[in-house]
Parts: sequence; structure tokens; C-alpha cells
Amino acid sequence: MDTDTAALASAIGARIRRERQARGLTLDRLAELAQVSRRMVVNVEQGGVNPSVGTLLRLADALGVGLPALVETVRPAPMAVVRSGEGAVLWTGEHGGRGVLLAGTEPPEVVELWQWTMATGERHQSEAHAAGTQELLQVLEGRLVLEVGGETVELTPGDAVRFRGDVAHAYAADALTRFVLAVFEPGVGARTGRTGA
Repeated sequence: MDTDTAALASAIGARIRRERQARGLTLDRLAELAQVSRRMVVNVEQGGVNPSVGTLLRLADALGVGLPALVETVRPAPMAVVRSGEGAVLWTGEHGGRGVLLAGTEPPEVVELWQWTMATGERHQSEAHAAGTQELLQVLEGRLVLEVGGETVELTPGDAVRFRGDVAHAYAADALTRFVLAVFEPGVGARTGRTGA
């Protein structure tokens, strides 16, 4: 891991540990709720791994906090400004692409704002998110192939789409592609209970 990735992994790990302990959850219970291994929870809390976006989403939902709460710097209300270059890089493609979480709201109705850049030949496969999740996407540059629940569509600059995020979906680029993505995840925390039970 490079220095920035290691620092982000360490900060995420500390936040997960703090949220888990605040809810009275054991490592085993959090692993069970998030449907990940206990070893993964330990490694994430220790900042020893750079977990996938899917793993982070599972942990955030199990904790009832939403993904933005795990990666954003705590800022005083009523405004949280994320300057250019300060977003959390949560996905890196094999050819230099990046998925950057720019901003998000607090639970229970979590909205995330992402900026994606995908290099030629890159693909990101996403598992189904929590029930009711919806996504909005607009292509800014290039050409994006979006696959959702067995359907495929090609999007070019200016095209926008709304789709269900609670089914498996994937993004693929056959040229340098940039797009923005908003993810709405309703009722974060309601599915798992927030008390450690």
C-alpha cells in the first residue's frame, strides 16, 4: 500500500473499531452481521488491508452508519466541503482508474456522491447492495458499458441513467471514461439493529 492508501486504511479501521465498540459488538458479531470473516474484520480494524468497496459497504451497513461515515473526515455542521483531490479513493483499477467517494449524508437515508475515472479495458464488478438501493450515473467523458441485472446499456457523454443498486451490476470502459455516480441507500442501520443485538 502507498502512504495515502495506508493512512486511509488506518483511519477507516479506527472508525470501524470505534463504531463497533460503541454498539457493544464483538468482532465475531460484526463479522456475522456483515457476512465477512472475523479475520477480515480484524485486518480492517488494524488497517492492515485495503478492503474492497463491497466489504466496506457490508461493514458500514452492519454498523448502521453508511459508507461516508467510515471514510470522511469529521467536519462541523452545517457544511462539509471536500476540496479537489481530497476524496477517499476506494477503488483503483489495474490501469490507473479510480473510484473516489466525494461526499455523503448521514444515516438513515444515506446518499453518496462518487467520481469515477476508468482507463481503457477496466471493469468494476459490484455485488448487490442493500435492498432498496438506487443509483444515478452520468457519463462526462468516454464510453461506459453498464450491466445491471442481466441488462446491458452503452452510455456516452451526457447520457444519464437510474438503476437498481440492489442487484449485481458492473461498469466497463473501452476508452478513457469519466462519470459521476450518486448512490441512495435507504434505512441504513434499520436492517441490522444498532444496539449490538
